[in-house]
Amino acid sequence: MAAAGYLVMSGTAYAADLPKTTINVVGNLGITTQSKKLEAPFWNKEVTEKSNGAITANFRPWNEMGLKGSEVFKLLSQGVMNIATAQLGHHSGADPIIDGNDLAGLSDNFEQFHAVSDAYFPVLQKYYRENLGLHLITMQSFQDQVLYCRDDITSLKDLAGRRIRGSGASQADFVGYFGATPVDVSFGEVQPALEQGVLDCAITGTLGGYTAKWHESAKYLYTLPLNFGAGATIANAEWWDGLAPEVRDFLTTEIEALSDRMWAQNAEEDIIGTQCNTSGPCPFGDPAGMALVEPSEQDVALRREALNNAVLPGWIKRCGDICKTAFNDNLSSLTGLTIK
Repeated sequence: MAAAGYLVMSGTAYAADLPKTTINVVGNLGITTQSKKLEAPFWNKEVTEKSNGAITANFRPWNEMGLKGSEVFKLLSQGVMNIATAQLGHHSGADPIIDGNDLAGLSDNFEQFHAVSDAYFPVLQKYYRENLGLHLITMQSFQDQVLYCRDDITSLKDLAGRRIRGSGASQADFVGYFGATPVDVSFGEVQPALEQGVLDCAITGTLGGYTAKWHESAKYLYTLPLNFGAGATIANAEWWDGLAPEVRDFLTTEIEALSDRMWAQNAEEDIIGTQCNTSGPCPFGDPAGMALVEPSEQDVALRREALNNAVLPGWIKRCGDICKTAFNDNLSSLTGLTIK
C-alpha cells in the first residue's frame, strides 16, 4: 500500500511539474465511434486531468474544419496545427511509402495487420522525420475495409465494370485488377453518390459505413477485408522538438495508451459493424438489413493474386527502391513475400 501510494503521489507530482502547454489538435473523422468515444474525450478532458491542468488542447476533427482528409498532414508540416490524426491512405499519393503497412490484400486479418504495422513503424517514423518535417507518435487502424455495393455481389470477379470509391492508390490498383473503375470521392459525398448511381460500390470500415448510413443505398455488404484503414497520430517535428522533454514524455506515454485503446476498440467493432449493417444485434441503432456476402476460399486466393499481380507492382512503380528495401527488410518475414 505504501508503494502504491508513493507511485500515485509521484505521478501527481510529475504531472504538477509539467509546464503549461496548449496544443492545437486536428482529430480524425468526427462521425466515427473512435473519434466520439476515444479521441475527443482524450483531448478535451483526459489530457488536462492527467496533467493536473498543465496541458490543454484545442481539438476539432478534420471534417468539422471543412477538410477532406488528404490535406491534414501537409497542413501539419506547415505548422497550421501541432498534432493531427488521419488516415495514411489519404496521404499516399505524394509519398507512396506511407502505404506500405496497409496495402490492399497484404494482411489476411486484423491481427496480422497489427503486427505488420508494428514492424513498419520505424520505417515511417524515419521517413516522416527526414522528408516531411513530422514526428510519428503512434499508428492505429479502423475496422476491416470492406465493400458496400448497390447491386448483388458474390465474388471479386463481379467487380468488373463497376465504379468503386476507395481511399488510396493500392485500393484503386486492387479493384482495377478485377476490371472495376476506381473513383475518387470524399467520404462525406459517398452516400449521395451511391444513391444517385454515380458509384456502384464503395470501400470503408464495417462500422464507419453504418454510421455514415451507406446502407440507405448500398444493399450488399461483401466482407472480405481488403485492408484495414491505417491511421497515425503525428506531430509537427519543429514544434515537438521545442517542447519541454517532460511534456514530450507525458504526451508520448498517454498517446500510446490511447492508440492501444483504438486498436482494441476497432478489433471489437469489426464484428459489431457487420452486425449493425446486416441483421443485428446493433448497439448503435436499428440493424440496416443489408445482405451479408461472405467470401469464398477462391476469393481469398484472388485477393492474394491481386496483391502480387497489381498492388505490389503498382506500389513499387510509384515508389521505387526505397519501398522495395523497406518491404523486404521489415515485412517479408511477416507476410511471406519478397519483392524481387
